[in-house]
Amino acid sequence: MDSGSISTLTLIILFLSCSFYAEDITDDLSCPEYQESFDDSCYEFVGLQRSFLSAQGWCEQGGGHLAFILNDETQQFLQKHLQPEKDWWLGLAPAAPNLTLDTDGSLAWLDGSDISYSNWVKTPDTEAACGFILRHSGFQWEATENCSQEHNFICQFGISIACDGQNATLQCQSGQIIEIDDSFFGRKTIHYCRSKLTDSPTNSQEECTWIDVVDSVTAHCHGLQACQAPVDVSSFGEPCPALGSYLSVEYRCKHGRMHSLCFTKIYLIVDTGSHHYVKLKLSCGATCPDIVWYMEDLRPLTDKTTSISLKLFDLYLTSYYIILQKKVSEFLLTGINNVQSALLNNKKMNGEPAIIDSGQISVYVNRVTPGTMQMQDINVQKNSSSRFNFPVLPAHIVSPEEPVDVRKNPYSWKEANITGTVGSVSLTRVDGTIIPVENLPEEIEILLPRLDVGQENSTVLDLANFSTLIIDVPSPDVTLVLKMEPSEDISFKLFLGYKGYPDDENYVAKTQVPLENSREEERYTWVLGPKDRTGDVGVHYLVLKPIVESGVKSINATVSVITIAAQCKYWNETESSWSEDGCRVGPLTTHSVTQCLCNHLTFFGSSFFVMPNLVDVSRTAELFATFTNNPVVVCFVGAIFAAYLLVVVWARRKDIQDSAKVKITVLEDNDPLAEYRYMLNISTGHRHGASTSSQVTITLLGTEGESEPHHLTDNEKPVFERGGVDMFLLTTHFSLGELQSIRLWHDNSGPHPAWYVNKVVVQDLESGQKWHFLCNSWLAVDVGECTLDKVFPVATEMDLKRFSNLFFMKTAKDFRDGHIWFSVISRPPCSTFTRVQRVSCCFSLLLCTMLTSIMFWGIPTDPSEQTMDLGHIEFTWQQVMIGIQSSIIMFPINLLIVSIFRNTRPREKATKADTSKQGKTVRVSPSQTSSPQKELKDITADTVIKDIKRIAQSLSKAMKSPLPHLELRPGQEADINTLLSLVEDIIRHRILNSLSTFPKSTNSRYLYRQLRHVEKELGLLGPSRFPSPDNFSRAVQQVQGMKSLLEYHLPSSSLEGDQFDQSPSPEESINGDSTKKSSQKGLPWWFVFVGWILVIATSGVSGYFTMMYGLTYGKDRSISWLISMVVSFFESLFITQPLKVLGFAAFFALVLKKVDQEEYGEPQIDESLMNQDDPDAVRIARRDSTCSFYHPPPPSDIEKMRNNMIKEQKVFILIREILAYMGFMWMLLLVAYGQRDPNAYFLTQHIRQSFSKGISDTMSIQDVFNWANATLLSNLFGEYPGFITDGNSKLVGNARLRQVRVQKNSCHIAHSMKQSAQDCHAPYSWELEDMGSYGPNWSVSVADNTSQNLDSPWTYQSQHKLRTSPIWGSVVLYRGGGFVVDLGPDLQNSSRTLQYLYDSTWFDVYTQAIFVEFTVYNANVNLFCIVTLMLETTAIGAFQFRSELQSVRLYQSTGGLHIFVMASEAIYFLFIIYYMFVQGKLMKQQKWAYFKSKWNLLELAIIILSWSALSVFIKRTLLGKRDMEYYQNNKDQYASFHETAHADAVLGYLIAFLVLLATVKLWHLLRLNPKLHMITATLQRAWTDISGFLVVMTIMFLAYSIASNLMYGWKLYSYRTLLDAAQTMVSLQLGIFNYEEVLNYNPVLGAFLIGSCIVFMTFVVLNLFISVILVAFSQEQIHHQPSEEEEIVDLMLMKLCSLFGVKCKKQGSDGVMGSSASKNRLSMISLGNVNPG
Repeated sequence: MDSGSISTLTLIILFLSCSFYAEDITDDLSCPEYQESFDDSCYEFVGLQRSFLSAQGWCEQGGGHLAFILNDETQQFLQKHLQPEKDWWLGLAPAAPNLTLDTDGSLAWLDGSDISYSNWVKTPDTEAACGFILRHSGFQWEATENCSQEHNFICQFGISIACDGQNATLQCQSGQIIEIDDSFFGRKTIHYCRSKLTDSPTNSQEECTWIDVVDSVTAHCHGLQACQAPVDVSSFGEPCPALGSYLSVEYRCKHGRMHSLCFTKIYLIVDTGSHHYVKLKLSCGATCPDIVWYMEDLRPLTDKTTSISLKLFDLYLTSYYIILQKKVSEFLLTGINNVQSALLNNKKMNGEPAIIDSGQISVYVNRVTPGTMQMQDINVQKNSSSRFNFPVLPAHIVSPEEPVDVRKNPYSWKEANITGTVGSVSLTRVDGTIIPVENLPEEIEILLPRLDVGQENSTVLDLANFSTLIIDVPSPDVTLVLKMEPSEDISFKLFLGYKGYPDDENYVAKTQVPLENSREEERYTWVLGPKDRTGDVGVHYLVLKPIVESGVKSINATVSVITIAAQCKYWNETESSWSEDGCRVGPLTTHSVTQCLCNHLTFFGSSFFVMPNLVDVSRTAELFATFTNNPVVVCFVGAIFAAYLLVVVWARRKDIQDSAKVKITVLEDNDPLAEYRYMLNISTGHRHGASTSSQVTITLLGTEGESEPHHLTDNEKPVFERGGVDMFLLTTHFSLGELQSIRLWHDNSGPHPAWYVNKVVVQDLESGQKWHFLCNSWLAVDVGECTLDKVFPVATEMDLKRFSNLFFMKTAKDFRDGHIWFSVISRPPCSTFTRVQRVSCCFSLLLCTMLTSIMFWGIPTDPSEQTMDLGHIEFTWQQVMIGIQSSIIMFPINLLIVSIFRNTRPREKATKADTSKQGKTVRVSPSQTSSPQKELKDITADTVIKDIKRIAQSLSKAMKSPLPHLELRPGQEADINTLLSLVEDIIRHRILNSLSTFPKSTNSRYLYRQLRHVEKELGLLGPSRFPSPDNFSRAVQQVQGMKSLLEYHLPSSSLEGDQFDQSPSPEESINGDSTKKSSQKGLPWWFVFVGWILVIATSGVSGYFTMMYGLTYGKDRSISWLISMVVSFFESLFITQPLKVLGFAAFFALVLKKVDQEEYGEPQIDESLMNQDDPDAVRIARRDSTCSFYHPPPPSDIEKMRNNMIKEQKVFILIREILAYMGFMWMLLLVAYGQRDPNAYFLTQHIRQSFSKGISDTMSIQDVFNWANATLLSNLFGEYPGFITDGNSKLVGNARLRQVRVQKNSCHIAHSMKQSAQDCHAPYSWELEDMGSYGPNWSVSVADNTSQNLDSPWTYQSQHKLRTSPIWGSVVLYRGGGFVVDLGPDLQNSSRTLQYLYDSTWFDVYTQAIFVEFTVYNANVNLFCIVTLMLETTAIGAFQFRSELQSVRLYQSTGGLHIFVMASEAIYFLFIIYYMFVQGKLMKQQKWAYFKSKWNLLELAIIILSWSALSVFIKRTLLGKRDMEYYQNNKDQYASFHETAHADAVLGYLIAFLVLLATVKLWHLLRLNPKLHMITATLQRAWTDISGFLVVMTIMFLAYSIASNLMYGWKLYSYRTLLDAAQTMVSLQLGIFNYEEVLNYNPVLGAFLIGSCIVFMTFVVLNLFISVILVAFSQEQIHHQPSEEEEIVDLMLMKLCSLFGVKCKKQGSDGVMGSSASKNRLSMISLGNVNPG
């Protein structure tokens, strides 16, 4: 094939199909993305302009036709997708019956069907030949005779049409299958498949027919996703020989399940253009990947290869593709063989091989002579491919004169034990016949790389200490290759033993190395085949015995032994299996390449086994002796042991602290007469600041009444800590019934009064019933609902099973107690599983994990093993088995340890405890027994009367509707007998009338105890201490009577315990219940020793074997394992396990919905409590009801507290804001001055002055040339080469001269002066700038020569090419381009260049500005200086001098200051991120009102400018790096740093504005200062008048500026422009004015101008302006109102004074802040907190 004849040849080689069935699901049609579906057809709207026939042909190529519109629905569908401004061809053609062009005068559709629906613009003419949708007609149809005009068109696909004997393409979307409806071959209409309009019909045309081929197409394509429907014309002839036949297939796509995977197409693309490659692509129609082959060399291809074909038929690949993979490989190899035959066609002898490589499959062909074949290494030049080296082939196999074709093929089929590369080589003759190669006298060397190279198994044996190696042989068929690398050149014997250590007599095999008569690389290699080892499998022992001279007992040398197990197999085609006959493993086998030596040719494969390392316990001492070389794992395990000991010490201390927290606090304010017990379990939340220092009070509310307020406190331990659980014992006189709610409040006292209560659980100890109260609320004045008093209703079962409650409850419990690692920190104090035990379990678990990890570390994977895919997760069975084995080793023992520790009962305490230590375990009631003398002294008649009053009140509360005549009135005077009578009446009334409201088994028993208590008090008091003995006697009788009444009417069983005065205390019943409970559940206490023994055993064994493995692996491998293990451990600890906890909690809350009581165990209580040893004791302690915390704080006090708290918060916010701003300003100033160097001024001043010598105010061109020769060159090239002036600044690159010019005749000459002035040029402007190209002396003879030098000084160059930007001069803004010439690198060349330019009149009258540009670097101050010297003229011929110098620091200094500045920059942007967060919150809160505050806009501007400065800084750095690279590569040219200089200047401006805005922000921070606040208020008050005066002042200034500019602008420099005149007028008001120049020019006008301006502006307007401000200031002083912010400032000062111990004197009342109201507020704030009541 000639490269110029054709560029690309695409051959569709094969369409493959699958014959397996599919299951139908639905009939929905699915079209490709670029088509639209409607009514079982797909429509494509083609935007190409084509004639009618071309459009129809375009559609037929895709298997369709021009669209038919058969109904209004189709018309409406098409209108939605058509563009109304375009014309669209339709499938309309003249009606032609009998397959002729004899029309009946009307149009029809292309298939011959009549037009039943139409939408014509007008009735078509009889001569019309085609139709289309007319543009801008409302999508109506138009008929036309001119079918050659080009329109867009619509293709319809529902019937696949194939012309010219091609196959019909049938294709469905993914997941769909083909269903054939109808198909024929021949011709039914004349309009399909025609290339031109046919003339009059002939007789032969009328003989066209068609043949039904439905069965053939159905058998080929039905049930497939895609196929090519072929037609065998030879079987039935040509139905329409004159016009040609076409294949028409009507089909539908249905959703179905494909039960096979099939290759659909194979493309061979031959490109013979400039690229020279062959691309072979195998694409798959289902889920298998595409395979692409590339052939690199096309030189062997000629014209004869244009008919390449691959003969592959009926290739099926089922879902069980592994079964048929061998068959697929055979088909592929057959096809590749055909490709090789084509590539070998006309192949030159001994040329370069042709290689096709796809990455997975490689093909190699070449034609060589037998003599040269043995000198070639046959491979595809890639590491993963096999290599073949041939020996000299005998003459009976290959004739020396006969050419040989070498074909190297892949073989894709492999069994499970073939893990290496598979390769094949075949030798063929020129005619393609195979040359058999077998039974060679010399072996063929085949090198088969291993695809997955694992870790090399190397063991170092120290011959002075040990010389035994354990080898595990995995298979009886493998060959064992042992490679030795001795440290010295020594000889030794090798013995291999099986199931025992070998010696000189008992061994399996032996040899002596180095081997004799072998190559150098094989001297220390021992190859043991299966026959050499007798085919044994399992553990073998290799013993090395060095050969030493007599008298030498040992040798100090080491031997590194590498063990390799490999096999060489070939594919036996007759037996269809892998065999080893005629092949053996060679001595050059390594862990990455298998060397096979074979005496025949076929498919070769290698099997590679990597043997695991075994730990020999007998080598413990030997391995630990290598600790100095490999201390990694040993030190790590030792560090873990040391860390464990330290953590155990900490955990033990925390356990001791937790034991002090485990107690039930008996409340001090329990009434001695109240003995009905409730257990309170109060949980404080885990939120930040959840704990409280306030005095907390609770009240229980039930259906039978409510309890007294109880103060929840404990003097021996802190309560209500963050995340803590506190238990209290509360008593009432009688049962409260079903609890309805609880009421909690506190007094907001202490340093952190806010309290977040999570949950409260109340248990009735008499009935065992529990009530849950889900609080989850803040009791604080500044958080949440801002309340200190709240009532919480009891939680219903629905509330408890709500997802949020269950999820957070389960999550908290799992993290606190269930998670073994996190619970070490957050262990519940009540849990019997101590922190020390938890730390020990973690320690054991960690060591076991390390052991299982290191045991299986580096186990090589089997490449042949099938990979299972679960979405994005892939794994092998080997990985699954490793995970199962690791779990079996690690988890059971650790789960057993945890279970033992968690379920072991605590050891019971001794029954006789030391009474002196009782109070340290549980709160002793304040109503303790005292001595009889003390009781006698404390008990009075008044005490007894108060107790009887409380009994009466409690009875009244127990009644839901007490009788009116029994009610107690406040202040009623009653003696003891009256009160007892009242109590007796209540008892008699309730007993006689209704016992239902006074339950026999509850309240009666507690009433009986109360009466007994009163009786004891009366007995202790006696008649002598009673006011009246008669009253005493009567009282005793009344009490005894009430007791008898209760004993008579109520069952004796309820009072049995009381009759004998042996009522158990609450603690006794709790302790008894817990003892009984613990005796039934849990392991005996001594099981804890079993747990400790298991911890010690597992930790010791795991640590030992982990260290052994680490010492065996070596240092590098140990470090790799350690890094992997640590990363995996932390990933599991902080990511996987928390996610697992959250997942289980979600499952628990969504599915199980079980309320977990979170019981970690009840605390132990001492037996001797509440006077249980002395039943006759009387408790005399009483609560002090006057305490403030027994009363909820009133709303007024709460409001005061809230205001105080808000003010304190504002104080701290203000202090934090000021401190943050101070840090921010400090960082900003460091950043600002870190970007600038004070030496930059001196550097630019020195350079400016050096190059300004010889400069005058007006200079001619000759003066400019003289200055350039004298000053410019002498300073550019100083005393030291490469340095300017005095040798301190290095010239970076060359200097450059640039000029800008104006065009000739760029201005108009006055008509009267045209004779005198022949030419003129206007002043410089961008429009008139000369941008042409000239020759020397500005000649135009070469202006149009395209080959002229673009770098010539006579050629204009743009600013983009010069990398410059526009620059401001004294007169105008100049463009960055111009005519450029580089000065030379030294003085001589530069002088010569200048002289040339002068002689060639490079400077002439059209030159408007001359720029001298160069860059210097001063290493002393680390600064670059970009210098631009300008000489500009205003077209009058005189040049003026101006200089622009910009200093830039491109290289940051390496000293400590640079690091400090970088740290400051990082901290500054941390501040910016913080301010962004703050402003974001404000923006979210205030929304659009945010933008109305000027201070918010100021903050926003600072943030935007900061990020802009960062972006400019990055851009400057990148530009500087780019410019320096250009300079380094082009040191002899001018290096432009202009863009870098501009970026640096912009950065300087941004930083300057940042400092300005940040400084303005000081005004906002100092707004709380009274004086500054007054100034601000004054300006606000006077703003209306000030704005009016500003307008007047502006008008006056503008008037005088315009007048002065018009009068003096053409004469005086200070007034040359309007802006200069305005500046001069402002200076006049400030007293900075040059009076002489104005008066000298015109004394009269000058005096009038100056005098009037001073009178009107200074004396009148400015004084009035100041007067307005002074008046407003005086009014503000009178009407000033102190703000709350001023009080905050005073409070802040007081806080600061108290912090430093300084007395702060309050301001008097006469000051701005001295009002009495302020004083009162401040004094109230200084109290900190208010205690209500």
